[in-house]
Amino acid sequence: MFTGIIEEIGEIVRVEREDANLHLYIKSSFTNELKIDQSVAHNGVCLTVVAIEGEVYQVTAIAETLAKTHLGSLQAGDTVNLERGMLLNNRLDGHIVQGHIDQTATCVAIEEEGGSTRFSFAYDPSLGNVVIEKGSITVNGVSLTVVDALHDRFSVAIIPYTLKHTNLQHLQIGSIVNIEFDVIGKYVSRLMQR
Repeated sequence: MFTGIIEEIGEIVRVEREDANLHLYIKSSFTNELKIDQSVAHNGVCLTVVAIEGEVYQVTAIAETLAKTHLGSLQAGDTVNLERGMLLNNRLDGHIVQGHIDQTATCVAIEEEGGSTRFSFAYDPSLGNVVIEKGSITVNGVSLTVVDALHDRFSVAIIPYTLKHTNLQHLQIGSIVNIEFDVIGKYVSRLMQR
């Protein structure tokens, strides 16, 4: 379980394919605090630490994860938003994030708005995911509030601090991002379908 509050930006130092799996080797300042079997969110994707060596740790993404996320396009030198699992004795500063990506979305617009940056994303509505204005959404693991919600797209406004301290600063029109829709909205939507 996560909050969507990014701890730091990690760097992919190596990527290896093995059958249908993708092994990612990530450098972070908190690697020395990690343990094998610990969950860490990478651009919002919950992955298990399987090896640690110095400042670099390894995680493995399986075919199911690669099919639903943009992790398969990562290369050495790319950055990822990192968040370790939530501690139950802390404030929940973002929103409830599972680290289970629902689908990807494409950045279709970036607008400077005098103190904030508005990003608009298009997604495939046929998968049944729900977005509501002022609701929560996770983009590359970052907990954000939806500004505008349409049938197949939404926008978020990002403060300068969040932009500077996440890899959202590198987004361009056409960039693919991982999206996790609000867990409460997903349950309500499923109940309504029944």
